[in-house]
Amino acid sequence: MDLQVQLGRLTLKNPIMVASGTFGYAREMAGIVDLGRLGGIVPKTITRDPRAGNPPPRTVETMAGLLNSIGLDNDGLEAFLEKQFPYLASIDTAIVVSVAGKSYEDFMYLAERLSAVAGIAALELNVSCPNVSGGVDFGTDPAMCEKVIRGVRNVCDHPLLAKLTPNVTSVPVIAQAAAAGGADAVALINTCLGMAVDWRRRQPRLGNVLGGLSGPAIKPIALRIVYQVAQTVEIPIVGIGGIASIDDCMEFFVAGASAVQIGTANFYRPSVTMDILERLPAALGELSAKSMSQVIGTIQCPAR
Repeated sequence: MDLQVQLGRLTLKNPIMVASGTFGYAREMAGIVDLGRLGGIVPKTITRDPRAGNPPPRTVETMAGLLNSIGLDNDGLEAFLEKQFPYLASIDTAIVVSVAGKSYEDFMYLAERLSAVAGIAALELNVSCPNVSGGVDFGTDPAMCEKVIRGVRNVCDHPLLAKLTPNVTSVPVIAQAAAAGGADAVALINTCLGMAVDWRRRQPRLGNVLGGLSGPAIKPIALRIVYQVAQTVEIPIVGIGGIASIDDCMEFFVAGASAVQIGTANFYRPSVTMDILERLPAALGELSAKSMSQVIGTIQCPAR
């Protein structure tokens, strides 16, 4: 069974990845997950300078998901390269470094610095975090999205994934701009903007008032967007949103995703990726497929 997939210039040995912000910097998961079996790891998003993140409370559980308002809390680029990346580079899988910036210049600086770092398989440009000011603009305006990706493309040879937000009128339009800018693939979707309220105290339950909703509740939205974008761009798609089982993965593959990232499920079932990898060959076999390429984007919709 051939599980290898291609995301533009990025080759993954299998399509099962872990999403940024849900897996730490991998070291924490080493005793639970066979990290080398994963198709790829996207560690926690880094920014040019350290960020303290948003005020607490930062997370709220919902009926079918998780609201978070972390605010890209991280120690910055230099600390990442010194303290976290050496361990990540020792793992026998693709390391896709997630970066975010408040400005065009931030993204250019990060891309130039990381372009010279050996062991990085690709960059994921997080232009879609709903919990910070500034950087999300690049994921909501097609012209800005294309500009920042083209700029990064010009200063960095690493393959590029553009992680896009669902909080826009038309994700396909933004995806087309990402493709035009030179993205190797688009990652769909980031969290959906949401809110939780403590009515007895008449206060929001998140310190930042609004947060990003992830988990099972957003899976139908993510599937819809993956399907729509697959009809409008030729570059590969990484599906993200509420994925917690082999059935979830297969739905995304058939809808048009070449790979998937597991996010919220890592919090309550850290071994979920290993279970999915065990079941993936049999699932492909149910469709009489011998490779991932025979499944991706094969959904059969009724004629309209």
